Amino acid sequence: MSEETPKPSEAVTTAWTSIMRARERLLGAIEAELKAAGMPPLAWYDVLWELARSRDGKLRPYEIEAQTLLTQYNLSRLIDRLEKEGLVRREAFAEDGRGRWVVITDAGRKLRERMWTVYARSIETHIGCKLAENEAKGIAGLLDRFL
Repeated sequence: MSEETPKPSEAVTTAWTSIMRARERLLGAIEAELKAAGMPPLAWYDVLWELARSRDGKLRPYEIEAQTLLTQYNLSRLIDRLEKEGLVRREAFAEDGRGRWVVITDAGRKLRERMWTVYARSIETHIGCKLAENEAKGIAGLLDRFL
């Protein structure tokens, strides 16, 4: 007995392709604008944002990984880089010296704010000005089904 593998409809396949193409094009455009403004890559913003909005400005690495699109290996390297730049620091857990917090510094908060100026403008340029408010809400609602 062999069951046939379910296949997506043409509409579902087209939706998938459109989502992925839009993602790549939008991220590419935003990354290019950040670079043109002399800013670091978007991944830096994502980590700094998660830290800035967290309680006490600190998270454990696995928490950052869960809230971003970064893999553990790439996140570890990025945290090393952010620490070297003085944007974050690592602190030992008070309860257990083996674990570490990643804590945003004042310099990290300031860079995130400067990056947001460029990032926000990019979001408006590439997305906001192309959608009515109800369309943006509709797309967000549809995409929330996958999260």
